[in-house]
Amino acid sequence: MTGLEQLAVVAAGFGAGILTSTVGVASLLSFPVLVAVGLPPVVANVSNTIGMVPAGASGSFGYRRELREHPRVTATVIATCTAGSVVGAVLLLGLPAGVFEAVVPWLILFTCLLVGAQPRISTLLRRRHPAGEVPADRTLMSPLTKAFSTLVGVYGGYFGAGSGVMMVAVLGFGLDLELRVVNGLKTLAILCGNVLAALIFIAVADVDWRAVALLASGSVVGGYVGARVGRRLPPSLFRALVVVAGVTAAASMLLG
Repeated sequence: MTGLEQLAVVAAGFGAGILTSTVGVASLLSFPVLVAVGLPPVVANVSNTIGMVPAGASGSFGYRRELREHPRVTATVIATCTAGSVVGAVLLLGLPAGVFEAVVPWLILFTCLLVGAQPRISTLLRRRHPAGEVPADRTLMSPLTKAFSTLVGVYGGYFGAGSGVMMVAVLGFGLDLELRVVNGLKTLAILCGNVLAALIFIAVADVDWRAVALLASGSVVGGYVGARVGRRLPPSLFRALVVVAGVTAAASMLLG
């Protein structure tokens, strides 16, 4: 890589780190840049996953205040997403690479629809309670929410693209938490999936360590900056950005 290309990778890491801690679709930016500077697609994918781990770590640190507000939920997200990632990694090693390629874009689009419609759907569900009865806020994950969180972990360990969007939908429907807290939990979930996948890739895959170092140097800063930005985003704007990012990710998969 030339000096300019190395600078481009660092910048891509910074931008992707911000995306990790906000809308959760970092690979939209970092992966194409790695391919553009000459890395083979498989090596680029592996190096991208490893290089983005610092973004999830610094982003989660940036959301530490939000993650402390509901420690039991935070612990459950770590447990379910990590366990799911192990299953996803096993599937990655045991199944053909193209098993999910056809369905993933449509899954992301459906999830975007859920994220966008979640406030209206939640309002309709609350209206089904008897008149005058105010439903208690849900601040602990139900068995069903835990199951879906685990499935997001499986998806993150196997494929990963759009897993942040999916986690926003799962937490949005399963819990009554502020979106800044949901954003922090989503960032933590992405970290859990990336760490497990990175360990496997380091053991069995071809890694471009120079690309990893350049990407990581940008992503660790971008992840923290993104957390500072993410906690200040108005809920309506955050949802809109998540939907736009998810649709863009799905469209790029369908067209690419």
